[in-house]
Amino acid sequence: MESEPDSTGNRNGLVIPKNHRKLHLLKVDHLYHLALDTEKDDLEKMFGDVRFVCFGGQPSRMEKFSALVARELNIDDHEMDGDRPKNYAAGTDRYSIHKVGPVLSVSHGIGIPSLSVVFNEIIKLVHYAKCKDVEFFRIGTCGGLGLEPGTVVVTEKAVDGEMNPYYKLAVLGKPVQRLAKVDQTLLESLLRCSEPDDDFKTVKGTTFCSDDFYEGQARLDGAFCEYEEEDKMKFLQELRNKGVCNIEMESLGFLAMCHYAGVKGLISKICIYFT
Repeated sequence: MESEPDSTGNRNGLVIPKNHRKLHLLKVDHLYHLALDTEKDDLEKMFGDVRFVCFGGQPSRMEKFSALVARELNIDDHEMDGDRPKNYAAGTDRYSIHKVGPVLSVSHGIGIPSLSVVFNEIIKLVHYAKCKDVEFFRIGTCGGLGLEPGTVVVTEKAVDGEMNPYYKLAVLGKPVQRLAKVDQTLLESLLRCSEPDDDFKTVKGTTFCSDDFYEGQARLDGAFCEYEEEDKMKFLQELRNKGVCNIEMESLGFLAMCHYAGVKGLISKICIYFT
C-alpha cells in the first residue's frame, strides 16, 4: 500500500499532488494547456532536473527571462528553436514553457483564473517528472504605493480586495478558502541576495491582489467608474496605512496554491509606476 504523503504534500522532496490517487488511475494524463501528456512525452527525461519554476505573465517576457538565465548561468546546451529558447508548449497558444538547466520559465497570463490553470498542470508536470526540492517563484511587474519605480518588492503577505489573506473559490457550489502563506525560509534567503550597492532598492511588504485591473485597483480610466479622484486617493492611503506597498493580480492565488500544494513559493516584482 502506498504511504500517505506528509503534511506538506511532499515526500522525500518529490511533489505529491493532493489528487494523486485519482491521477494515477488515468491511463494518460493530458496537460491540455501545455500540449504535453504522460504517454507521448517522457516528462522525467525532459524536466526531471528542474529545481526552480519561474512564473510570469507574458510569453515574450518569459522567453527573454529564459535567455537571461542562460547567459547569467553560462548554460549553452539548452534546446533552441532557431535563435530562441525552445518553447515546450508550442503545440498550444495558451501558455509557454522554456527550460534552461534547472530553471523552468512559464507564462501564466493575467489574473488568478489564468494562473490557476497552468499552475495545476505545472504541479502535475513536476510530479510526473519526479523533480526534487522544487521551488516556485512569481516574477514580473506591479504598481507601487509610495515606492520609486524600479523598486523590487518581495511579498511577505498577500491580501485580497477586502484585505483578507485567503484565496477564495467555489468548489461544487460551496465556498472554499485557502491561506496564502509565504515560505519564510525562502523569503529570507532571497532578501539576503540584495546588495547595498545594487542600483535598485529591495523591500518586503504586503501585496494587494485585486480581481480586476480597473475598478479593483481604483483606476479612473476604465469603462466603469462610480468614484472620484479623492475617493481613489483616500483608498490608496488606507492601503498604505495597512502596510500595502504594491498592487497586482496574482499573488494571493499563487501563494495559496503553493502552500496548499506543499511547494515553497515566493513572489518578487518590480514596481513600474508610482502611486
